[in-house]
Amino acid sequence: MFKLHPQLYVDTVEITRWPLCRVLLMNNRVYPWLVLVPQRVNVTEIHHLGAEDRARLVEEIAHAAQFLETMTKADKLNVAALGNVVPQLHVHIIARFETDLAWPRPVWGVVPGEPYSEEEMAETLGYMKTHLTPPPEA
Repeated sequence: MFKLHPQLYVDTVEITRWPLCRVLLMNNRVYPWLVLVPQRVNVTEIHHLGAEDRARLVEEIAHAAQFLETMTKADKLNVAALGNVVPQLHVHIIARFETDLAWPRPVWGVVPGEPYSEEEMAETLGYMKTHLTPPPEA
């Protein structure tokens, strides 16, 4: 049975569930940041997914990225599956701006994370739950 890694459970809030991935919001108001986690047991790398799931993952990443880009008007999106701290396969989609404090460097370790206030979280989640629809089936 699929279980979300404890660190992702602490660092994120679930927005929705798509056919393959759980779609999560990183609780860091400094950067608009989605995390997609394929709901598969013991998968740590993209190549560990079957061909159909790999294709589905790419479609879900593209759909989430397009949504985040449209929502935030980001200058650039960073998309990465690192897994050095959390081995469970997960993909970060981070909206970046030429004015952000880490630009053009990666976000990790540059600016300490700052959680959303309760009001900001409620507003952001409400918007995302309403507008972040699942990608079309292939």
